[in-house]
Amino acid sequence: MSVAVLNQSERVAPSARLGARARISVGCLSLGSIALLAVATWLEPSSSGMGTHSQLGIPPCSWPTGAGLPCPSCGMTTAFALAADGRLIESARVQPMGFALAIGVSGLAVAAGYAAATGSRILGSITRVMSGRFWWFLGGSVILAWGYKILVFRGLIP
Repeated sequence: MSVAVLNQSERVAPSARLGARARISVGCLSLGSIALLAVATWLEPSSSGMGTHSQLGIPPCSWPTGAGLPCPSCGMTTAFALAADGRLIESARVQPMGFALAIGVSGLAVAAGYAAATGSRILGSITRVMSGRFWWFLGGSVILAWGYKILVFRGLIP
């Protein structure tokens, strides 16, 4: 398989680039993603694998005490904080979906920043991949990650 190199005549026409409003929008998306990761870096990850969100003034989750199980998002803030600190394996072990979302937000920050700076339509290429199957996969991943978190919470996985 060969890689094609664009020559002068094959380059994207300037009119196919993002307009000023779209570039501002994706720039804001990039900055928002960076801000989210900056806050995650500032947080001290909880050693219990959940509860890091309380540093943001958010009350403790009532699921563990009321239902005896973690909620589907238990551990996500901790996973984000660990991933933002570069502790990727720990992040994935704490909450696999939180880890995947942290990596996704990092990628979004880069792609949206690139689109804002260059006018590239890269985000359109990415969103085209998000078909019905993608959303089924994402939903299944959330359920599997929650199941994993329940097993860890119950002490069945160290």
